[in-house]
Amino acid sequence: MLVIGEIRTGLLQNAGEIPDPDYQRVLHVRHGERVLLSRRPIVYGVAPYQLIGVDCRLPSATGSRPRGIGTVMARTSLTSGRVLQGSSHVRIVRGEAGYRLPWSHYLARPGMIETLGKFKPADVADGFLSSAGIGGQLDLGSVSEHMMDLAQDCDALDRRAPFRSERTRLRWAATPGDPDIHFTLGVGGERTVRVSHPGDFSAAIVALCEDLALHDWLLTTLLSLVGRARIGVAPRTEVLARLAPAADALLHLWMPAARTERCLQPLWESLERTPGFTRQWTSLAQRVRDQIALGVLPLLSEANG
Repeated sequence: MLVIGEIRTGLLQNAGEIPDPDYQRVLHVRHGERVLLSRRPIVYGVAPYQLIGVDCRLPSATGSRPRGIGTVMARTSLTSGRVLQGSSHVRIVRGEAGYRLPWSHYLARPGMIETLGKFKPADVADGFLSSAGIGGQLDLGSVSEHMMDLAQDCDALDRRAPFRSERTRLRWAATPGDPDIHFTLGVGGERTVRVSHPGDFSAAIVALCEDLALHDWLLTTLLSLVGRARIGVAPRTEVLARLAPAADALLHLWMPAARTERCLQPLWESLERTPGFTRQWTSLAQRVRDQIALGVLPLLSEANG
């Protein structure tokens, strides 16, 4: 069995953190459904999954591109009222009928695509991770992007983001095997993750990949803010003005593996060794704090003078 998914992550288009009651509106929850909200160790809300029907070609590294029919699971989530994610994933299994069945058959198997024609999990995984969605084939990125757009269009938002940032995209593929994870930062900012897991696939693997996408976005965004601050070149007041959003909106959000199940935490630990997310984050965060401290020194001198 193969499970593939794609996650888009970006800054919520609002000047400040939205209050807990607005999660229900922003995450575009349908009537009768509720956002699952947790407040420890950080406020996190996730909407129920929506099912999206698909009938298309599947990605393939060899060009075989088998046809797949079924439903994709998609949802939105929000961290600390600031960082929005659109996430979609699907299980791909070999169909037994050899022809298309009524939709009732596929709706009874939520989040599953059955294939018509030859299907090699490794070939589809390689094709998915190496492509950004060729026309006519399964495009989970567009699904995740659509989920984000629905949330960003909410009338509860003021459209005044505290700083300029880019969305990131992370594609992942999970297969059974010995526990292992490989993160790759590709050309054009595309991220790919290969996860090997023991036993049956579980929702915890989706949560792991979403958490990884969140922290990759935080690191990427902080790098951009520090780069635009022109430390050592621009006047100190300008540097501090450009770094202020990092202190206000980002530095307190770094909590890798806070929601990762214990059995999968060794995978996070391997990512901390290589490529070393937290080491880089700590270095950047300390640089921001050092600049703020240097900006405060003249004010202290004037007050003591």
